[in-house]
Amino acid sequence: QVQLVESGGGLVQPGGSLRLACAVFGFTLEDNTGAWFRQAPGKEREGITCITGRNGVTYYKDSVKGRFTISRDNAKNTVYLQMNELKPEDTATYYCATDTFCGDGMRYRGKGTLVTVSP
Repeated sequence: QVQLVESGGGLVQPGGSLRLACAVFGFTLEDNTGAWFRQAPGKEREGITCITGRNGVTYYKDSVKGRFTISRDNAKNTVYLQMNELKPEDTATYYCATDTFCGDGMRYRGKGTLVTVSP
């Protein structure tokens, strides 16, 4: 059974930083992709970043490019999301996902962690 557990969410002021972690169980990250999605209140879920398998190629949505960084620790089977220069519009529940590809149809997802950006 594949299980993903996110951590690191919380309340942060605009301009601040947070680091999210996603521990993956039952699925090897090293050969597969890791991704982060988010869903803001009243909005649809959107994919914001993804990192591919062995080559580690990264993709970012324009709205987070230059502020967010995805990384992976294969030894810990964990994907990270470093978020800097946070804005109120980044407020959302953040979900990690893994599969053999990047995209909306990724099979394995966590339950999410809430990030609130507010003064």
